[in-house]
Amino acid sequence: MDDILRLELSELRSLALEALLGVGCSRDQADAIAEAVTRAEGDGAHSHGLFRVPFYARVIRESEAVPDARPVLRELAPGVIQIDGGMGFAPLAHRVGLPELVRRARSQGIAALALRNVFHIGALWHEVEALTSEGLVGLAFTTSISHIPPAGGARPLYGTNPMAFGWPRAKGPPVIFDQASSASARGEILLHQRAGKPLPEGWAVGPDGAPTTDPAEALAGAQLPFGGYKGASIALMVELLAGALIGDLFSFESAERDRAGIEVGPGGEFVIALDPGRCLAERSPADQAAHAERLFQRILDDGEARLPGQRRYEARARSQKEGVEVPRALAEEVRALARGARGA
Repeated sequence: MDDILRLELSELRSLALEALLGVGCSRDQADAIAEAVTRAEGDGAHSHGLFRVPFYARVIRESEAVPDARPVLRELAPGVIQIDGGMGFAPLAHRVGLPELVRRARSQGIAALALRNVFHIGALWHEVEALTSEGLVGLAFTTSISHIPPAGGARPLYGTNPMAFGWPRAKGPPVIFDQASSASARGEILLHQRAGKPLPEGWAVGPDGAPTTDPAEALAGAQLPFGGYKGASIALMVELLAGALIGDLFSFESAERDRAGIEVGPGGEFVIALDPGRCLAERSPADQAAHAERLFQRILDDGEARLPGQRRYEARARSQKEGVEVPRALAEEVRALARGARGA
């Protein structure tokens, strides 16, 4: 179709990198972000893929974001490190902090990484997959800006506040889930709006508090937590872990910093890594892994049930062979960012 382009992942990465350099990112910041959006696109997570590059450009233009920030690592305890992102973007902070988190988890059995002063616009599974690739169990939590009301409330207070979990496997891809505390990610609503498609019921309410399937009404109103008060409780937990615990902003405080109304602000992220072999006494790591596989096999034996992340891995395998389909209008919008910076 004329309105769709097929790009190799390397082409998409180069396209994203040129645009990010064009809007003022340092080489390190641009490279880390380009890798993150390419991986997301390749995994079929379009709401975190190339679609995000124009958004990064707007964040640079209209917020406190520092596109050439250099993250700084600090030790808080033998098992706790902090990365001050300097108001830059999370992907580069991950590159700086995750290798040290891995080293300390192996040394201590468990370690934590507190990311402060970052703009986290992407998915969380990148962090936990990086940990599972090292044989570690990973958890990650981050806030956003206020979109979800508390249980029984009507006004947005919590962010969509995703959390991710990853379990390594000796054979096959790790088991990873990455999910918002809301019924949908914010990016999914934006994609529905861009495509002119109604939302599924139960995702949001409009400014009047009434249920809506109109993306514009949803963006002006509030997103609903998944599972009612249960999702709201998880959103509260994430606020405390990625906010008060590490000395960063709550979602409503981040929203107060979003004076341009771009729906993103600075905040924090909390990442935990565990060495599974260090959590055993009588049993071997091989026994531990085999025990987990019994559970996974029971899941797979149940009809059409899948392990979390399976669709992403299938999409990844396809995109590595076939490339990805990208709306032509989006590709041209991203290309224009680089051309504009060059004066072309």
